[in-house]
Amino acid sequence: MADPEQALVDGIRAASRQMVRELGFMQATLAATDYPASAVHALIELGKHGSMSAAAIAACLGLDKSSVSRMLRKLVDAGELTETVSDHDGRIKNLSLTARGRRTLAAVEAYGRRQVEEALQHMAPEARGLVHAGLEVYARALAQARSGAAGAVISPVRICPGYRVGVIGRVTEMHGLFYARHAGFGQYFESQVATGLAEFCGRLQRPGNGLWVALQGERIVGSVAIDGEDLGSGLAHLRWFIVDGAVRGGGVGQRLLQAALAHCDGYGFAETRLWTFAGLEAARHLYEARGFVLGEERQGRQWGETVTEQLFVRPGVAG
Repeated sequence: MADPEQALVDGIRAASRQMVRELGFMQATLAATDYPASAVHALIELGKHGSMSAAAIAACLGLDKSSVSRMLRKLVDAGELTETVSDHDGRIKNLSLTARGRRTLAAVEAYGRRQVEEALQHMAPEARGLVHAGLEVYARALAQARSGAAGAVISPVRICPGYRVGVIGRVTEMHGLFYARHAGFGQYFESQVATGLAEFCGRLQRPGNGLWVALQGERIVGSVAIDGEDLGSGLAHLRWFIVDGAVRGGGVGQRLLQAALAHCDGYGFAETRLWTFAGLEAARHLYEARGFVLGEERQGRQWGETVTEQLFVRPGVAG
């Protein structure tokens, strides 16, 4: 039987190799320029930081100083970079982009964006956030492993009941970012989330109501609520279910739902309902796996944009 851990490692390595090839890093030059990958990355970092020493660029790129110095000299000679003496240490020369370098960088950025945009067109909308979050976590872990930095192990996520300071703003932020990307929602939607959640938190202590947050360290990375009042007697309303992209796909959503539905069953609600939007297949799978069925589907504009709204219903344990 294959070792699951080894299969995971091999799978990530294979995907990494394919990304390197697809992004063009196997070529002598990169991003439709006349420069190798190290030079293109140096231009990008100088564009971000404005001015850097050769030693700082070498450390940032993870390359030895001698090879970086030769590469930077070629960029200076090509008119892409200019050198100035540091105000703090006359022995150090800082590098920055020339007008030509800024034009080259703009072309590099446009090329890179086109690559990503074209790839995103081949993904389901709900997969895009997963890719972004996964790559960020993976890149950060690789950097920590290379540097030997403490804290390379990501903090576990714990599920905690009740109000937390900052929860209204943080949950609103997660909703705003996610639904702007996936449904084109804007200020109106974000304001509605903040207003509704603030009102709910004011009656959180009433019987039947509940709020659970996912915490990574002290950072809120997910939430779910059960409103036992707004739909009428015997009905639970599952609301504000969201998981931050950085932890999505790791079972956090399942744990939040489990806590919320255990509350519903313990309280004896006859039915739990939730509203969502068509196209969020990962979330729909979670709902259906826990006994929800699609009860209604309709076009609506209550959040500021026209979407296909879906009502999912789960009978209570005695239902």
